[in-house]
Amino acid sequence: MAAAVPISPKPVSGARDGELPAFVSNGLIGLRIREQPLAAGVAIVSGVAGLHPERRVEAAAPAPYPLAADLAIDGVWLSDQPWSVTELEQSYDFASGELTSRFVFAAPGASVRVEVLTFASRSAATLVLQEIRVIPDRPCDLVVRAITETAGLRGRVLERRCDTPGEPEPVVDGYLLWETEGGLSRCGVALHTEAFEGDVPRRAVRPWDESGPLVTEYRGRATPGAPLGVRQMAALVPSVVHARPQEEAVRRLARGRQTGFETLRARNRAAWDELWKARVVVRGAGAEVQALVDAAFFYLNSSTHPASPAATSIFGLAAWPDYHYYFGHVMWDVDAFCAPPLSLFQPGAARSLLDFRSRGLDAARANARLSKRAGLQFPWEAAPLSGQEASPGEGSGAAHEDHGSLHVARAFALHADITGDQAFLREQAWPVLRGVADWIVSRCVLTARGYEMPRAMGPAEVPEPPDNDASTLMAAGQILRRAARAAEQLGEPVPSTWLETAGSLYLPVRADGAIAAHDDFRIDEPKGATPSPLAGYFPYDHSGPATQRQRTLDLYLARWRDYVGTPMFPALYGVWAAMAGDRDLALTLFEEGYSAYDSGRFHQCLEYRRDHPDSETPAGPFFANLGGLLLGLVLGYTGLVIDDGDPRAWARRPVVLPRGWSAIEVDRLWVRGRAARLVARQGADRAELSFDDPPSGTG
Repeated sequence: MAAAVPISPKPVSGARDGELPAFVSNGLIGLRIREQPLAAGVAIVSGVAGLHPERRVEAAAPAPYPLAADLAIDGVWLSDQPWSVTELEQSYDFASGELTSRFVFAAPGASVRVEVLTFASRSAATLVLQEIRVIPDRPCDLVVRAITETAGLRGRVLERRCDTPGEPEPVVDGYLLWETEGGLSRCGVALHTEAFEGDVPRRAVRPWDESGPLVTEYRGRATPGAPLGVRQMAALVPSVVHARPQEEAVRRLARGRQTGFETLRARNRAAWDELWKARVVVRGAGAEVQALVDAAFFYLNSSTHPASPAATSIFGLAAWPDYHYYFGHVMWDVDAFCAPPLSLFQPGAARSLLDFRSRGLDAARANARLSKRAGLQFPWEAAPLSGQEASPGEGSGAAHEDHGSLHVARAFALHADITGDQAFLREQAWPVLRGVADWIVSRCVLTARGYEMPRAMGPAEVPEPPDNDASTLMAAGQILRRAARAAEQLGEPVPSTWLETAGSLYLPVRADGAIAAHDDFRIDEPKGATPSPLAGYFPYDHSGPATQRQRTLDLYLARWRDYVGTPMFPALYGVWAAMAGDRDLALTLFEEGYSAYDSGRFHQCLEYRRDHPDSETPAGPFFANLGGLLLGLVLGYTGLVIDDGDPRAWARRPVVLPRGWSAIEVDRLWVRGRAARLVARQGADRAELSFDDPPSGTG
């Protein structure tokens, strides 16, 4: 059995000095928490969008920070003397999703040690919780203020109340109705606080201030043996899920208050225990590799939730003021690299990603029509609220990078095949597969060479789009065939144009037999080392001559040094080397293509390697990279090819792992509604996907 206890990152101490702050999330709410955690960080709520202050496009917009606080020793306030803080420490328990922070705050008459526990509830997704313990070194007067902070945000408070209309006593400390800049969306925020330790302090809520923060204050006399403890519980609800989110936030918070802090904490730990049953264990790789795998699993699962209304962006729900974080837009990388493993780990969360795309069908249909094409063309950068195209400026990617819709369609097909959910196949996957298949046919042009796709930019973003991007065409053929299979499954007619186009797609091939990235391709051209044709073999499964596959692998693997350091594809290099049969190169490329992207502070995988010339600002956790790692571990090295057939026949290739690795094991993947165990042993003819329970007969 694979061990279910993950390796948590090493504790950190001192100032960040430019490193990323801790990221705590449950998939609906994401918090960036400073090393001094009482100072307001950044809160992102799924579906809360406003106008970006610089680019003026729809973007994820910060909400009021719900768990800020301040404290005073004998009248000396921490916020007035932040330089009086020492001994900063933080530790992150990946097993439970709990962040613990400690620091010392010194005033002239006394000093206090402060311990802060923070987590985002998975069992009650609208809630984030925090516990503050203040331990003085000598008797003193202490004040702790719990604050829902609005300072520095772009937007406005539309409503602020500290009473509950019609109730003799307030249900919660107070609530805010926040509107983002541009009035694109609103967010309800409600706060509850309670003292839990030491002598009962005097409590006061600031009822005044129509547009300011929520503030609840606790005052008391504290001694070393009687510290002051205050708990904060906040609910955040986006208007995309409720028309009056401030009222729903109060209701959700009232439930949380009745449940209680300790019970919510226990339920959150239990939820994480369940998720970690899908832990990906890499035998023989060593603790450092396993720690990176655990971190990737943690951040992907913590940033997704069945309750999320707006999928997740390429950085999850993480943001920080020093980088654009792609404006919180939903991009194809999430569909290509994150949705497939999530369908196996946490199918409800994967469904929420796909539900976002389903809600955007009208936008995708309009997008195709504007370009005189049929079917569905999903946005290059989908806005988190409207689901419409939101690429800033001239939108060159939106104009020419046509492969994005293919990855969306594939994510729907894989989820249908993994879950066996026939209702999902008919109601959600089929409209997407049919629409994207129609779009492919309308996008292609028939020539003497076959069906071609002119001016189609692949993942290598260059100024002038080339003709016949190979990775796009390889993926298009598979989507057309999968759409035809879905039609057969559902008893729908199969348009003859789908299979005719799939069977006659033109692929550019070099004189040496390797697939070229596009027409007139030169390996020494700008971005010529981009290994996009290899993506046609994995994550896709292009069928072609074995000699052609080997020559294509050899061509692009030989130039890995010219590409590694950039985002996305480097996480897959190890898989491609293993497919080529080179275990030593597979290990090297795992280290160079993923390990080297690690940020030492809580293992937040960066977008770019720090030594890459385009790495101006470290930004993470980057989901194309960590999702690519998990995708490769579960489906790539193991040789699984998912279809609508018997899952026990999904293993299609011999198992080849990086040098030193002996096996990849996952104790529980969700397949067709059943718990499955995956074991891929180095050198085995096939990986093993087994079920302990008999099939239910529901498919």
